[in-house]
Amino acid sequence: MDFNVSVNEGSDVTLNCEAEGNPPPVFHWTCDGVNILENANNLNITRVHASTTYHCTATNYLGNTTKQIHVHVIKTTKTTALGAVTIPEPSAPTVCPLILSPAEIVVRFGDPASVNCSTSATGVVGMGWEAAFGGTGFQKPPAVTWRVEKLEEWKMEPKCYMTLKNNHQCHVMPAITLYKTPDTVSVSALDHGPMVEGIEYLLKCDIINVAPVQKLKVTWYRGNETVHTQQMFDDTNVAPVNVSTTLRFTPGRDYNAALFSCKAELQLGPEGPELIPTATSSPYIAVVHYKPLIQGCPGRYTGVENEFSVDKLPCRADGNPPPTVQWYYQGKPINASEPLTRTHSGKYTAEVVNSLGRSNTFVDITIEYSPSFTCNERYEVEEGGKLQTMCEPKGVPEPFVTWIKDGREMASPHHWTKQDSGKYLITATNKHGTANHTLNIEVLYAPVITEKNYNRKVSPGENVTFDCLAEGNPPPKIRWNYTPAVNVRETTGWHQTSISITRATSTNAGVYICVASNKVRNVTRPFTLQMKDKAFEFPPALIVGLIILLVFVCIIILVISVHHCWKKHGQYSFVADKSFSDIPMTTQSDGVQA
Repeated sequence: MDFNVSVNEGSDVTLNCEAEGNPPPVFHWTCDGVNILENANNLNITRVHASTTYHCTATNYLGNTTKQIHVHVIKTTKTTALGAVTIPEPSAPTVCPLILSPAEIVVRFGDPASVNCSTSATGVVGMGWEAAFGGTGFQKPPAVTWRVEKLEEWKMEPKCYMTLKNNHQCHVMPAITLYKTPDTVSVSALDHGPMVEGIEYLLKCDIINVAPVQKLKVTWYRGNETVHTQQMFDDTNVAPVNVSTTLRFTPGRDYNAALFSCKAELQLGPEGPELIPTATSSPYIAVVHYKPLIQGCPGRYTGVENEFSVDKLPCRADGNPPPTVQWYYQGKPINASEPLTRTHSGKYTAEVVNSLGRSNTFVDITIEYSPSFTCNERYEVEEGGKLQTMCEPKGVPEPFVTWIKDGREMASPHHWTKQDSGKYLITATNKHGTANHTLNIEVLYAPVITEKNYNRKVSPGENVTFDCLAEGNPPPKIRWNYTPAVNVRETTGWHQTSISITRATSTNAGVYICVASNKVRNVTRPFTLQMKDKAFEFPPALIVGLIILLVFVCIIILVISVHHCWKKHGQYSFVADKSFSDIPMTTQSDGVQA
């Protein structure tokens, strides 16, 4: 495999030879047939002046492979008074067969450091380290170590050199990264005043005294969420510097009280420490101002009388600055902590206000309470009427009502009868309690006139009496409407009033009206008196005679009938028929043989 590498004249270059195999291969470098390096996959060449070809061979016991790397040198020119002159290329390659272990080190400022330099080349006179600190004298091969107890020089450039027998000298330099974590990392606001919802805002992260800044990575967090990352910085200084980065964002209300922080990390690569050097700022607590909003309010809510107040609603006023909350009922402001009663059911309005705006919401509140009775202890009701509207219990939710009379539960009467008068116990129950009420019911009914003999017919001179008897509740009053006369007298007794007529005459004939009245209504019943006509009257003696005659005729008819029946059962005589003389004949009557 052939590879080409271009390099400026006089520059350093590192050639890489990588190969995979199992077992892992070993590497062998040659140049123009000369062995220059063993057991290393990287070859460092310093101050390259001539183009040449290098061979890297990777070998294990199963085989080998070779990689050719052609290094092409780009010539430089030097300007003189006579013009541009090309510096001639040296005839010998400048490969330095020195191996650094490690070739690259990462050291924390103030920590110890050491690098071993060795060679497998032949013809080496001596080798050593040149360094401001930790240098060594000229020593015999094959190895020499550079060591520093505290690495505190930011531009430390130690060189491992060797001298060959042909007086050729070369050197290699380890790649040293000296790092320092920041003294402080802090977050501050660039904008004046608090954050406002919907308006862009800037935060700044300051990292103080960090090196190398080229390896620095800064990450912004909101809580545990990564919101921005800045990878590396352009500053070429290897000594500690102060740097800063900004975070630009537009806050929402959910940013209020959010914790912003920034973290500084030194990305030192695979040669760096296992734990990445890190420094994190203290959290910056965001204060975001936003318009008020009331949350969590139900459209409808039920509370208990004298136990519930509006401030016990599951409503939460959110806003910054913290808003003021005012509740209204029927358009008027109320004290939200005052307990509500049954008269306060209805729609309530909450208004929240702060310096950025206002909002409102509505809640329909129902106040529940235990049953109660407001009716009297005694009621009168007409027969067939209703009482429910007179003695209905109040309560929310609507209570369940039972009626008890004479110790027995009964259904609430729908239409009252006269038998329903009496004493009742009414019980009303809902989930908040029970109420009892004793009720005396008086069923009122219209008068009923019980007298049935309301038509009379008398002879002149007879005495006659009309009785008007009536029942009702309350007991009725009875009066008569009639034409007054000298022989007519009105008398009053228990629940009845009577009209008595002495020696009635034709002038007394007519209609006598009984009127029974109570608070329910008036009832009337006409009584009629008629006089008998004398032309059609029979004397009493004649009537008696006719009766006696009728009885006598009945007796005669009865005797005749009995005698006729007796004859049918009497004695008989029979004459024998000679033609039937062989048949004996007998006579029998009433069981006696003839």
